[in-house]
Amino acid sequence: MSAPWVALGSLKAGGKSLEYACFGPSPNEAATLVLLHEGLGCIALWREFPQALAEATGLGVFVYSRAGYGQSDPADLPRPLNYMTLEATEVLGEVLDAVAIKSAVLVGHSDGATIAAIYAGSVPDYRVRAIALMAPHFFTEDMGLAEIAKAKIAYETGDLRAGLAKYHKNPDNAFRGWNDAWLHPDFKNWNVADVIDHLRIPSLAIQGQSDQYGTLAQIEEIETRAYSPVETLILEKCRHAPFLDQPVVVTNAIAEFCTRLFALENAGSAP
Repeated sequence: MSAPWVALGSLKAGGKSLEYACFGPSPNEAATLVLLHEGLGCIALWREFPQALAEATGLGVFVYSRAGYGQSDPADLPRPLNYMTLEATEVLGEVLDAVAIKSAVLVGHSDGATIAAIYAGSVPDYRVRAIALMAPHFFTEDMGLAEIAKAKIAYETGDLRAGLAKYHKNPDNAFRGWNDAWLHPDFKNWNVADVIDHLRIPSLAIQGQSDQYGTLAQIEEIETRAYSPVETLILEKCRHAPFLDQPVVVTNAIAEFCTRLFALENAGSAP
């Protein structure tokens, strides 16, 4: 039986110290699911999802907090408007190197899903075998920007700051790095959908029908543009966080996706 790969620690990537946690078998023993959190997320805000994924898949699960989040070093502010592209092309590869990832599926949520797609479509890395995207965004939508504007009000006048302070050692850095970028006037024209054209690995795209930050146009974009296989899962009674609103369904969907992926690899049929 494989020894458990359960650890908490920190690593250096992008010039910052980043906290991480890992579950299940090590990269020497099995493929690894690398979890990339949302724009206000961190290790702790994944809650029970990483452990559940490790148990459901039998794979390793690695999760880290990007700079500005959780207990990682603060981000340099203001963030450039292409911060997700920079996270993908300048930081994520260093993270994978730091923990000696050998075969991986990138599992991203919201900003993290976008970072996963950018990496897969921009960086030649044969370690990455597939991507699973929850509530990805490839371009801005008016309804999503309106919700982000509401979040600014909730942070400045409501209890959102206190809530974030429970999980981020510097909640102002976490919130401003995300919110200020998305509400910058020039960000309305942000669009990274061209990375989809360069995907050459399988994708699983998951979104809630009631997602308050994006419409199903985001999922349709990857369905329409990707040359590689795309599976989709649209969930009823689900908003922006499928892994919280429908945890069992999402965990099982990712587990089944990975089972098919690695069965094809073992049979010599995978891309």
